[in-house]
Amino acid sequence: MANNTTRRRVAVLGGNRIPFARSDGAYANASNQDMFTAALDGLIERFDLAGEQLGAVIGGAVLKHSRDFNLMRECVLGSSLSPYTPAFDLQQACGTGLQAAIVAANAIALGQYESAATGGVDTASDAPIAFGNDLRQVLLGLRRAKSNLDRLKLVGKLPAALGVEIPVNSEPRTGMSMGEHAAVTAKKMGIKRVDQDELAAASHRNMAAAYDRGFFDDLVTPFLGLYRDNNLRADSSVEKLAKLKPVFGVKAGDATMTAGNSTPLTDGASVALLASEDWAQAHGHEPLAYFVDGETAAVDYVNGPDGLLMAPTYAVPRLLARNGLTLQDFDFYEIHEAFASVVLATLAAWDSDEYCKERLGLDKALGSIDRTKLNVNGSSLAAGHPFAATGGRIVAQLAKQLAEKKKETGKPVRGLISVCAAGGQGVTAILEA
Repeated sequence: MANNTTRRRVAVLGGNRIPFARSDGAYANASNQDMFTAALDGLIERFDLAGEQLGAVIGGAVLKHSRDFNLMRECVLGSSLSPYTPAFDLQQACGTGLQAAIVAANAIALGQYESAATGGVDTASDAPIAFGNDLRQVLLGLRRAKSNLDRLKLVGKLPAALGVEIPVNSEPRTGMSMGEHAAVTAKKMGIKRVDQDELAAASHRNMAAAYDRGFFDDLVTPFLGLYRDNNLRADSSVEKLAKLKPVFGVKAGDATMTAGNSTPLTDGASVALLASEDWAQAHGHEPLAYFVDGETAAVDYVNGPDGLLMAPTYAVPRLLARNGLTLQDFDFYEIHEAFASVVLATLAAWDSDEYCKERLGLDKALGSIDRTKLNVNGSSLAAGHPFAATGGRIVAQLAKQLAEKKKETGKPVRGLISVCAAGGQGVTAILEA
């Protein structure tokens, strides 16, 4: 058994992703396995990992075919990693990629792994379409039938049983989409349309500038003809976004959420490389940053007072308390932009005495943040949001930002990650350099 009395530091060495693509476009014919293997291959090439046996490859996908039951392991076998590298899937909706990093970081800290690749993949283009339950029961019955008469009886049911189930973007317990849930929260918290459009335009502007200066050169590898995320609009502006019609919360009136300040359905994959300091040194890799801690929370959005995507507001105070930090003790804030309104609602909640006292059980508000430190190289509104791949993108992106900032200032730096997820969950983490 490993000596778990002390936790080792967990280095983030870097990452790789393929450019993210709007669904039903460039990657329309690419599978989850195709995309994650491509992202993994880019990581292997960048860090000279061909033939290397990692401690594990951990990740997942939200939209999965039955053939993807062992997705991460199949991707390992399809790559040039040693086939002796274990792999397993996990899934926590949009928090999948970050949760995979937390699981790997904890295992490395405890001495169970020396290295791990973590991330995720999703394709909205190749979404699984299942048989309806009636047809499924008939087909299963045919397999179990003992006689031709039994089979004929079942075949007679087929015309009425024919049907398929198309994946829907809604919460099973409410029937409402994430966007509709976010619209309820936006209206309740008074989030203005112009503020959402400003945040969206800034995300595009920041990411376009980051690409232009070469920031993503060692974070992104081309795939199927794409070199940049094709949702990125370098010429995005508040004026252009203001012309778009609302798409969520329209029935309730005063709708503020549009296709421009909400993420589109997206295809893509990402992976980050984590390791112990000893492994990094032995392989000649300088850590970009260190994975300090992670925290997950859930809220009652069905019968309680909470918004579906507000769980990070609960997770972050726990994370701060455990690490002796305040909300202001960060050089960067990477808050996943599922919707601009959710980012703004999260910040408003932390800055509200009422919310922090009544919902979070705190003595006072966590306070505001310096908005110039928020998503400085762009986030999901610009890149797009392949559900399980977003966490890996953010981990690698933040690690590089921290390394650059530390090199520039010569001082220790710190970053906070916050990712909201379906099912009323939130995944958060702290990185330092």
